[in-house]
Amino acid sequence: METRAGESFSRSSRLTLSGEYKQVFNNNIRVSDDCFTLLIGKQQGSTARIGFAVAKKQLKRAVDRNRIKRLLRESFRLHQNELPATDIVVMVRFKILRLTNQQIFARLDKHWRKVIKQCENF
Repeated sequence: METRAGESFSRSSRLTLSGEYKQVFNNNIRVSDDCFTLLIGKQQGSTARIGFAVAKKQLKRAVDRNRIKRLLRESFRLHQNELPATDIVVMVRFKILRLTNQQIFARLDKHWRKVIKQCENF
């Protein structure tokens, strides 16, 4: 698969330090449905960054957690240029296992639009 300019998922696109996660958990806007919760925090940088909090309590099997994180990364990669410069932490619930990959992508598309709308008021 070919990657167009600006559609990579580099280390600078990720939340990597616990302090970065804490900042988002402490001061955020919440966007959620029955499968996803997105916490949107302010960022000082120039691009959107993402982190995952996929709990073992919600998704017992590692293969399920890895599948969801892979889909989240891909969806974020495709939308990161549209998103405002924010830090986003994504959490999931066990109901996500009932969805197909296409349904997950569709829900994430809706969430990215909500993030853009919410950040206009943040």
